[in-house]
Amino acid sequence: MALLKVKFNQKKRVKLAQGLWLMNWFSVFAGILVFSMGLFLKIELRKRSEVMDNSESHFVPNSLILMGILSCAFNGFAGKICYDSLDPAKFAKWKPLLKPYLALCFFFNILIFFVALICFLMRGSLESTLAQGLKNGMKFYRDTDTPGRCFMKKTIDMLQIEFKCCGNNGFKDWFEIQWISNRYLDFSSKEVKDRIKSNVDGRYLVDGVPFSCCNPSSPRPCIQYQVTNNSAHYSYDYQTEELNLWRRGCREALLHYYSSMMSSMGAVVLLVWLFEMSVMVGLRLLHTSLESIANPEDPECESEGWILENSLKDTFKSALESLKKIGKFNQVEADAEGAEGEEGGKTPAIATVS
Repeated sequence: MALLKVKFNQKKRVKLAQGLWLMNWFSVFAGILVFSMGLFLKIELRKRSEVMDNSESHFVPNSLILMGILSCAFNGFAGKICYDSLDPAKFAKWKPLLKPYLALCFFFNILIFFVALICFLMRGSLESTLAQGLKNGMKFYRDTDTPGRCFMKKTIDMLQIEFKCCGNNGFKDWFEIQWISNRYLDFSSKEVKDRIKSNVDGRYLVDGVPFSCCNPSSPRPCIQYQVTNNSAHYSYDYQTEELNLWRRGCREALLHYYSSMMSSMGAVVLLVWLFEMSVMVGLRLLHTSLESIANPEDPECESEGWILENSLKDTFKSALESLKKIGKFNQVEADAEGAEGEEGGKTPAIATVS
């Protein structure tokens, strides 16, 4: 028994073809939207590529761009088929291509669904990328005179100001690295010498943060140096006072920004996928309803359309049998080639008469 069998007359076939033509052009615009989303995400990721450890995060925007281009191409082609299906003479040239095209549409829809899932599942990979990239970026913050790294200070400062964040996981991350360049240290000062000697790596570590960590909304002037020293500031308790520094780490801020963006894009791609599936089902019904016309010379006659010619169970069984036949055929060919190789390796014995 055919799956989702529907009876059609000429009027219904025309309406289906016209509706599918319109839906295909909506799908083209949806493809442009997906392409635009991928392009926007790629630009946003490139803006902060200096604080990202690898290029894996670009898999999502690249996939969206590819799906957008393919969606425009597939749906533009399907729109042409639906338009020509109104004229039997024009439709005749598309008949041999429809089955392969529908098979391609099926795999294309699987890819769209996969891309939508990736949009939701990239959070873990993105988190590790940002964590390592920010850690490296903070290390290079002081290298304002080093070619290739001189821009890092500005990048980190602008990032912390824009996203209202400080450090990788929090402002204390700045206590563990030397973020002040040696160029601006007075090595004749006893304090500087003592601080450098106080750690095995010979770094100048301070309990301070860059100015970009300061929260301008705080009523108190920013305390960015000697943050943990209560005696250095009037009426100040490091443990209890609400510090005028951004509490949130930049990894969390960027992760939330990109994750929410990708989740929104994933939801849009899922909607596009549902729309593409409905277009594919409609195109299959149109294809089968036109093929099953009993008398092609009489376009007024009724016909039947379906999604699968047999039930889902029977279709699955026949597909498995086809795969088994292909496997057996390949095995027979391999055995035949092996037998030929063995025969070729044998040398005939030659009797000699003395």
